[in-house]
Amino acid sequence: MNPRYKSLLVYILKNITAVALSYLVSGWISWFDFAWCLISAVLVLSPEGTDAMPLAITRIKANLTGALSGFLILLFDIPMPYNMGAGAVVSLFLCDLFKLNAGAKSTLAAMIIVLMHPEGAHVWDASLGRIGSVVCGCVLGLFVTYVYHKLFRINTLIADGDKIKKDESREA
Repeated sequence: MNPRYKSLLVYILKNITAVALSYLVSGWISWFDFAWCLISAVLVLSPEGTDAMPLAITRIKANLTGALSGFLILLFDIPMPYNMGAGAVVSLFLCDLFKLNAGAKSTLAAMIIVLMHPEGAHVWDASLGRIGSVVCGCVLGLFVTYVYHKLFRINTLIADGDKIKKDESREA
């Protein structure tokens, strides 16, 4: 199979698996929100296979940094939308401090997930549930990555375009 299509197929399967697992876990644990769990899981996944586990670990650390940043901002009771700006500053500063800049988007997404809450919902209840959903999604994303790239030993080369081109020229 063409390496490009193999990478795409594996990435699609990883995402479908993440959707199914997020849905199952959210059904079993009612205070986990399916959407936030799924978003966190998908943020951990990557189409690359050559460095999928280290990248997943970096993105998990970044997600947890963002969730922690959102929690810290909640302690100061800063009104919306200023809390998002303050959260971005704290999140990105911590990301840089912990050398997690490769996961900066994940950090910001997790921070936003934690700080958003539906109208009328108690801020702490909603936020703690979302922190749980972010953590659950991170664990699921790591699990899916582990299953595909360590247990099944599926290596994809999408991260290295030169390798794909070399493989394609060999097939021709």
